[in-house]
Amino acid sequence: MPTYTFHFPTLIHFGPGVRSAMPPCLKSEGFRRPLIVTDQEIAILPFCEEIQKGLSSEGMAAGLFCGISGNPVKSQVVSGVHAYRAHHADCIIGLGGGAALDVAKAIALMIHHPGDLFDYENEQRNILPINHSIPFWVALPTASGTGSEVGRSTVISDDTTHIKKTIFSPKLMARVVFADPELTLELPSRITATTGMDALTHCVESFLAKGYHPACDGVALEGLRLAAKNLVSCIETPLDIEVRSAMMMASIMGAIAFQKGLGITHSCAHPLSTLFNLHHGLSNGIMIEYALPFNIKTVPERFERMAMTIGLSDQTGEGFIRWLSSLKEKIGIPKRLSDVGVARKAVQRLSDLAVRDACHQCNPRPCGLEDFRKIYSDAM
Repeated sequence: MPTYTFHFPTLIHFGPGVRSAMPPCLKSEGFRRPLIVTDQEIAILPFCEEIQKGLSSEGMAAGLFCGISGNPVKSQVVSGVHAYRAHHADCIIGLGGGAALDVAKAIALMIHHPGDLFDYENEQRNILPINHSIPFWVALPTASGTGSEVGRSTVISDDTTHIKKTIFSPKLMARVVFADPELTLELPSRITATTGMDALTHCVESFLAKGYHPACDGVALEGLRLAAKNLVSCIETPLDIEVRSAMMMASIMGAIAFQKGLGITHSCAHPLSTLFNLHHGLSNGIMIEYALPFNIKTVPERFERMAMTIGLSDQTGEGFIRWLSSLKEKIGIPKRLSDVGVARKAVQRLSDLAVRDACHQCNPRPCGLEDFRKIYSDAM
């Protein structure tokens, strides 16, 4: 299978085996002491050792920070900054899924910026400017979900409250992305399913988001088409590099598209990660079929275009939701929140957090506290 190189929105090397180009790239930029930022599960996989050997063969002394697990929190970033300085690192390699890549961005931010990480959070009243240099960092995604490798933001939770904080700046973007679908071949089916639903949700919600951005709309629809066509095959034939490549591209396209905005599904999903530490893709996967019907009457033509894109005979909003429900069943996404241990008594607290989440501000139909209560109740 061929490989490709293109700039959109940053320099991307895409295709099987492109990870091997990463060590020569760093060497050509004059770096000698990279810090690999990854999670505990990735750190013990053979390809992590392979990457370290590749760096060593180019004369680089790589450090390894693998203090990441679950949803990323600020203490992991603080520890990563200490690791960067202790290693006397001169660049960063983000290796992993969305959590590792978000932590890598946040570490890069805090190397030369003063104060606390959350001083740079978007909702902070006296937000500090991101106006100092950011260390050179490259991204190697190992899952097809968040698309964080091409994103302009990092989402980190408070250790105590577990509330997600978003820090946004184009300066946080990776300098080079090595999108190698071979790194996804060993993903367990449950992770393939949940990350795949994350990518698909990004495409759907960005297309539905209000506002004029036809460029993002086009990217979102093609990303949706790729996800709809290949996600089930990634579960059924996990070693098929072509379908894995298609899902990795869908993930990248979803992340590019949602610079337009997201919507109500994400506002429902974020509190589930906050209160129950649910994987973000799992939260999106459960909530999408209960949240999206809220929008059908407002933008029926948008649902029709999505249904046409994926080749449905029933091109109504209801037909699209039925397809989503069937897809979830095929890939093993739980049907209801009760299936993952969320009790009905949590509806009020979840709704209180959802209505404060920024994502639904881009939803095509305004939604309030009572709307979220109904959506969560339906999902129980």
